[in-house]
Amino acid sequence: MRKIFLLFLFFVVAGSTFAQDPSIVLKKDHKIDTTKVIVPDEFYKQQSRIILNMLRVYQFKKPQLNDSLSSAIFNEYLKNLDVTKSYFLKSDVEQFEKYRFMFDDMLNNGSLEIPFQIFDVFKRRVNERIEYVKKALQKEFDFTVNEFFRPDREKAEWAKTVEELDEIWRLRLKSDALGLVLSNKEPKKVYSDLLKRYQNFHKVVLQYEAEDVFSIYINSFTQIIDPHTDYFSPANSDNFNIAMRLSLEGIGATLRQDGDFTTVASVVQGGPAQQSNLINNEDRIVGVAQGEDGEMVDVIGWRLDDVIQLIRGKKGTLVRLQILKKEEGDNALPKEIKLVRDKVKLEEQAAKSDVLNFEHNGKQFKIGVINLPTFYTDFEGQRLGKPDYKSTTRDVKSLITKLKEEKVDGIIMDLRGNGGGSLQEAILLTGLFIKEGPVVQVKNTNNIIEVNRDPDTSIFFDGALAVMVNRSSASASEIFAGAIQDYGRGVIIGEKTWGKGTVQNMIDLGMMIRTEGRKAGQIKLTQAMFYRINGSSTQRKGVTPDIQFPSHFEINEFGEEARPSALAWDQIQAADYKPYFNLSNAIKYLGSLHESRAKNDPEFLLEMDEINNYKKVREQKEFSLNIAARKTEREIAEAEKKKREDERAKLLGLKVEDKKEVSAEPAKIPSDYDLRETGRILADFILSKNRFKLVTNP
Repeated sequence: MRKIFLLFLFFVVAGSTFAQDPSIVLKKDHKIDTTKVIVPDEFYKQQSRIILNMLRVYQFKKPQLNDSLSSAIFNEYLKNLDVTKSYFLKSDVEQFEKYRFMFDDMLNNGSLEIPFQIFDVFKRRVNERIEYVKKALQKEFDFTVNEFFRPDREKAEWAKTVEELDEIWRLRLKSDALGLVLSNKEPKKVYSDLLKRYQNFHKVVLQYEAEDVFSIYINSFTQIIDPHTDYFSPANSDNFNIAMRLSLEGIGATLRQDGDFTTVASVVQGGPAQQSNLINNEDRIVGVAQGEDGEMVDVIGWRLDDVIQLIRGKKGTLVRLQILKKEEGDNALPKEIKLVRDKVKLEEQAAKSDVLNFEHNGKQFKIGVINLPTFYTDFEGQRLGKPDYKSTTRDVKSLITKLKEEKVDGIIMDLRGNGGGSLQEAILLTGLFIKEGPVVQVKNTNNIIEVNRDPDTSIFFDGALAVMVNRSSASASEIFAGAIQDYGRGVIIGEKTWGKGTVQNMIDLGMMIRTEGRKAGQIKLTQAMFYRINGSSTQRKGVTPDIQFPSHFEINEFGEEARPSALAWDQIQAADYKPYFNLSNAIKYLGSLHESRAKNDPEFLLEMDEINNYKKVREQKEFSLNIAARKTEREIAEAEKKKREDERAKLLGLKVEDKKEVSAEPAKIPSDYDLRETGRILADFILSKNRFKLVTNP
């Protein structure tokens, strides 16, 4: 199921239903029955009807049950079961076709028999594939012949025959085995480890109960309505609630499931993952081990919540992860990293400041930089009326005071990677840079529009301002950046933002259903949409910077626009506000200076080379299964990477290691060209103020 779970991987859940041996991950006292048919009972039918009714009443985009929606649910359900088209045969799918336009009727009456029947066929096909895997791995593969494997089967046809499916699996297994060989796995262990991978996956599928099948089915419906609308099973509800607590333990990362892989959606500021600098957004986790000596468990093909159970642990304990680095694409070899589970240090998530000192056009500049990882507030302290409760705006105000004392020439608000947080803090923070006026508009399910205004009539900082954003800046970040842009109060610099302009709330289904001792799940509904004060929603479009930097990610592969079911962009009437400056001419001028600098800047050219290389890797769809060819590809890729890192080190004045002592995996040289260039752009802005006669509106 392709969806983002807001889980920070914290705590060990008391009374876990998983066995102590993490290499098995079987429920206690759970007897495997490969022929067991899972049947839904009235409890899940009630939940299905309640979820539909809640969507009809409370969802921002009301579902229209018709044949078109039914067909979309049908496709999504098959994809969620078999995203790689590696289990079902074409004859299975053709047999299912008679149900294509029945899902709307099933939702209306709460019927679940058909989706459960489809799952039963899937389970039987998994059983058959495991039998093939056992047979295929009895002999070694020949890696000297020229064969190729295409891992991306999204647009592939379903296999017509068992023999055709066997060939797909032969190449898949050969590719898996070659990956293990290239990562220096002992030859004897390659085939035993590969067999264990698929046997463990098989065991996980055999554990599925009615709750699991219901979750896959009902989320195939909710995800068609909106990618942020989810059904959470009781277990996943617990996970979500854990993630929302302030006392956070674990590795500090949010994960999502992409096909057979567990992918890092984001790392949390202040957590072990972020502080280690060893794992980044879009890296894939393929193995998990406990402690220094625990066996590495292959988790390819596992469900997300099962992977989470392995990664969770107590503070101070060690977890080892095997990861595939994003920049190496589907040709990546696993790298092992070690992380010590710890509390996410909330002070690390707080705003911090620094000063950039540099010479530009013959003048010395001091630019203050405020890094803001999230929009946070101590809701409990605020509720209790504590005078010193912690909040984003209070902290930033204090940092600005110190920067003023240092006599900075301007300030950069760095919101890169800031996924949002408190809406109220986004409004109050905007108020530090404007005198008064509207900040954001919110439209609810009844089309009632509320205009949220800056409650403070004073302006705390009226100097030169730049706001840095990237593709991971979302929600509250987009509200702040959009308001600053609409008021002409500062220059927005970086990448186009995520584009999440919707508001969600969680509702416990247990309040509306007779549970009879059973625990019901929760539903997360989209109930409102954000709009900028110029009337444009931030949904899908996000905030387009005044001066754009190149991005590793295409719009159609990362962000809200990459999600087919994301709510459409919308526009309402603009709020009543007066911009401070008209920056259009100034921005054209600043952009031309930036472009002139960039085309001659060696570090910018290196960054572009990295981006182009990453895109080339992502575009590769076919991979050789010839070991000599693959080794040559990797040697070339490593040499190019090493050359870039050496060149960057020289540019930054860092000592380059003797080539004889350089490891096969050079450490990435820290660099923040984008921040330094933003400082230069802000310096240009300060120097050009008189040129454009910028005057504040009265």
